[in-house]
Amino acid sequence: MADLSDIRENVRRRYANAAKAAGASLGCGDPTAVADLHEGETVLDLGSGAGADVLISARRVGPTGRAVGLDMTDEMLDLARANAAAAGLENVEFRKGYLEDMPLADASVDVVISNCVINLSGDKQRVLNEAARVLRPGGRFAVSDVIAEPGMDAATRADMQQWTGCVAGALTEAGFGSALASAGFTDIEIRHTHRVHEHATSAIIRARKPAAIACCTPVEQADCCAPSAKADCCGPAEARASGPCACR
Repeated sequence: MADLSDIRENVRRRYANAAKAAGASLGCGDPTAVADLHEGETVLDLGSGAGADVLISARRVGPTGRAVGLDMTDEMLDLARANAAAAGLENVEFRKGYLEDMPLADASVDVVISNCVINLSGDKQRVLNEAARVLRPGGRFAVSDVIAEPGMDAATRADMQQWTGCVAGALTEAGFGSALASAGFTDIEIRHTHRVHEHATSAIIRARKPAAIACCTPVEQADCCAPSAKADCCGPAEARASGPCACR
């Protein structure tokens, strides 16, 4: 199995060549069309490339919101920053880093989007774990990605790599759903949009990070001291047994 650093370097070179040849990012869909962005939100675009989805997101969240692009190639970052400057947008930021180790604080963004980039990672579970980490409770995951058909053999995967550039392979629908669930996501939805290969399709993938369990209010803490009353006014046992909630 290839080392993760080798896979990263292969992907970096591919993106660098794409930037020079096309002046734009690669993609297989439009995650901004289904992300349901709102004024004031912070959006993170994984593998932001030339920054097109970041600029669209910045306009949708408005001046009180923020759009952050994450990419690992200097060529794409330079291009994206030039595009943002030309667009005159100030609520935009581009950071250099890897999807498997995102340079963002815990619970710092409201929405994670991505346009056909997660399939390039050699450790997709780690990417999804990182996405869950940086999302705030109740945050949304809305990406486009390549979904492989089950039972794909090595020869077919090699052929699909030539057609789609999926250098590290694509997950099946069941595999992507399982990886999202393992990362802690709920409300998982995978909707196929169009075929990109005889044995693979592009899909919109959406999920949500569970909301934080609410603690009792100070009034409830004062009024619910009797053990028999706690379940009614302080919620389920898991809410009373963890976190700063004093009503337990």
